[in-house]
Amino acid sequence: MAGKHVLAIDQGTTSTRAIVFDATGRPVASAQKELPQIFPKPGWVEHDPEEIWSATVEVCRGALAKAKLQPGDLAGIGITNQRETTVVWDRATGKPIHNAIVWQDRRTAERCAELKKAGHEKAVTDKTGLLLDPYFSGTKIEWILKHVAGARAAADRGALATGTIECFLLWRLTGGKVHASDATNASRTMLLDIRTGAWDPDLMKLLGVPASLLPRVVDCSGELGVTTADFLGAPVPVLGMAGDQQAATVGQACIKPGMVKTTYGTGCFALLNTGSMAVHSRHRLLTTIAYQLDGRRTYALEGSIFIAGAAVQWLRDGLGLIEKSGEIEALAAKARDGHGVYLVPAFVGLGAPHWDPDARGAILGLTRDSGPAEIAAATLDSVCYQTRDLVDAMRGDGAQIDELRVDGGMVGNDLLMQRLADTVGTPVERPKVTETTALGAAFLAGLHAGLWPSLEALSATWALDRAFQPAEGAASRDRRYAGWQDAVRRVRTS
Repeated sequence: MAGKHVLAIDQGTTSTRAIVFDATGRPVASAQKELPQIFPKPGWVEHDPEEIWSATVEVCRGALAKAKLQPGDLAGIGITNQRETTVVWDRATGKPIHNAIVWQDRRTAERCAELKKAGHEKAVTDKTGLLLDPYFSGTKIEWILKHVAGARAAADRGALATGTIECFLLWRLTGGKVHASDATNASRTMLLDIRTGAWDPDLMKLLGVPASLLPRVVDCSGELGVTTADFLGAPVPVLGMAGDQQAATVGQACIKPGMVKTTYGTGCFALLNTGSMAVHSRHRLLTTIAYQLDGRRTYALEGSIFIAGAAVQWLRDGLGLIEKSGEIEALAAKARDGHGVYLVPAFVGLGAPHWDPDARGAILGLTRDSGPAEIAAATLDSVCYQTRDLVDAMRGDGAQIDELRVDGGMVGNDLLMQRLADTVGTPVERPKVTETTALGAAFLAGLHAGLWPSLEALSATWALDRAFQPAEGAASRDRRYAGWQDAVRRVRTS
């Protein structure tokens, strides 16, 4: 039936995907392409924006063909993206002036430390809900303008545009007609006042980012633009946009205050819906915009872990302990009970609640009989311990957490999900549709198209696959966690 499907673009850190969903929220067809990582120097991470664009075109056309649909069968397109990853491009040509600087990139750590030393962090946190950390987009934009020849002058005369990946894709999809970022992605730049929803002149001045460079800030659901006909063969409206973690929050139907979801992909991100209140964390969590609809903002507390699935990739590509990521479950199952090995995956520093960009990874507690199985188990455990760090911080900020809704590429691992329930001491709920990031983008587009009349209607589509109940005693759980806390102390630099 015409206009009863939604195409979701899920542009992530390690791959670009397109998934077609039907009006019940069921995935019909998908296509995916791996995204090469570029590491120019230690701690630096880049992507080629042209590679991202060409992959987006390829997977969207591929998913539509697999679904045996025409552009006219689509009610609209939703976009979700790796957040904070930043592109600056020429308005006249649409060409990027530098590779995209990825959210994991730490090149501006020194600059952030300098700003912190000068006493700017409180003003930044009060307005943006963020901390002064190279994770966010603001200092990435500043770095590009400073280090690309002629960029500063071009920006000052209004010849350049910047944005996160959804903004860059929307520009390309609409043939350069629309330069807009949704409120969730804009809230991650360190330039947006999250209470007013507008770019802040003082922060722009602090980082030397001219207003002409920045996109218009828009709702997560609405008439955001229309694709050029050559993209899919006929114009299709873009009706939804949100950063990946916020999209997953919508996809997990965490639409009421107190609901929390954790997504396990390259990194791990926990978002706690706080409703219309922008809660200030006392435990170094971030305050962020969960979604903005009809100009009204819903807020969240967020804990960000930089390395989760990426640690499994490291076992595969860096150490060669496994040939495929999926083999880790069987290898970890062979580990000795009480092996005492801890892997702290601080490859690009530590995120919440530590925020130490200079910390580096370590494997601790090795003995003569430690082997690949123990290292594999410690890698999976590190994901669980880092999640507990976040959940404990949320509880410290007054949240009552009765369940964790989980999603992302790692949650199909039953061993890991049971270990997570044991480590955190809370039931872990895995939904039937685990591609909740793309689903959230589809929901936001479908919401405007009228496929779903309300967020409550979206919530009714959420279905449980399996709940994992804690089976470990509190004393054992806390003893293991104390070992983790000691391991983290050993790698901290601040």
